[in-house]
Parts: sequence; C-alpha cells; structure tokens
Amino acid sequence: MDKLLVAPSTDPIVKGIEDMINYADEIKNVADFLHCDIMDGQFVEKTTFDYVALKLLKERTLLPLDVHLMVKEPSRVIQKYIDAGANVITIHYEAYKDKKKLENDLKKIRKSNALCGLSIKPKTSVYEILQFLSYVDIVLLMSVEPGKSGQKFFNETYSKLIELDKIREDYSSHFKIEVDGGVNPTISKKLKRLGADIVVSGSYVYNSQNREEAILSLKK
Repeated sequence: MDKLLVAPSTDPIVKGIEDMINYADEIKNVADFLHCDIMDGQFVEKTTFDYVALKLLKERTLLPLDVHLMVKEPSRVIQKYIDAGANVITIHYEAYKDKKKLENDLKKIRKSNALCGLSIKPKTSVYEILQFLSYVDIVLLMSVEPGKSGQKFFNETYSKLIELDKIREDYSSHFKIEVDGGVNPTISKKLKRLGADIVVSGSYVYNSQNREEAILSLKK
C-alpha cells in the first residue's frame, strides 16, 4: 500500500456540533475522512451526537464522513445515518446476538450509497468475523476499548492486524483495514508496514497545537 489514509476522530472530545464543524474546516486540506463516533450511552457509557447533528455536519463540510456506530441496536438507526449522508457506516460485531441480523444489516449498508464497515473490540478475534468479510468494504480493528478517549494503544492489535492482512491475502479479498485508538506517528508507521490502510486518531490530532501537521505526521 502506497498511502496511509488518516481519519481524525471526533471521539467524545469535540464540544458540540459547532466545535465539530470548526474542527472539520480546520483539517479539511489534509484529512482523508472525518471519523464520527456515535455513542448511545448503552453499548458504551458515553453519549455523543446523533444523525441530526451528522446531517448538519454533512451540510457544512466536504470531508467524507466515516460514521462509527457504537450503539446497542444498530438496526434501528442505520437508515437514519444513510439518509443523513454518511459516506462510511461501520457497525460493531459485538452489538449483535443474532448474526443473521448482522449479515442483513451489512447487506443493507452495501446497497446504499455508503461503504460498509464492520468493527471488532480488542478482545474479539478476527476469526470470529470470517463469514462476514465478503459483505464489507472496511474492517475496523479497535486498538483501545471503545467509548473512552485518550487510552493507550493495545499492542495485541499488531498481531490481529497481521492475521487479518493474511486472511485478506489468502482469500484475495479487497476490504480495507482500519485501526482506531491510541495512534501516534510511531504506531501509525508500524501499522502501515503491517498492512493497515486507514488509521483513526482522536486525542493525538485534536490536542495538537498544529492539527494539520499532526495529521501529516501520521501519514509518513
């Protein structure tokens, strides 16, 4: 892979819709996506914005919106985020007890204008999602526990990335691999070397004095 894409994350760190719009405007020339963390206070403890705010953001930025649904019942809201203009919709494997329902929701996203993503938590094996890989455009490996900003990167993510990249090669699959959580320039360089296509960075970018330079440093 020649280019590592970087998606700065809204995470729970932005302070409302206007802050998010300003953030998107500040980084629009160097970011590849804006990673929008949607939390419902049930799948994870924190609560962030919803599809109404996402629609407002869509109207105010040209950045593609990479929507990460950390919600208890994704099936109830997927269409709302499709209608709001999400360019990527990623749902969590762990949010589904009924795996047939998960398959149906992946197919639903695929039939829309959005790319389809499937995310797994740090303790979930990549082998648990093998049967769903043909339905997705992106697999999102969480390198921290979802829902908490500023966590340290889990080193176990490297081995999962290697496994997933090998699966992709063995099956001649074309899904992209995205990694989210605790990413800094040193980590992003190693992730790229091991097969990652996209990295998500929240606190590192948001808290930097020069956010454009921070994003560019992740792409090296």
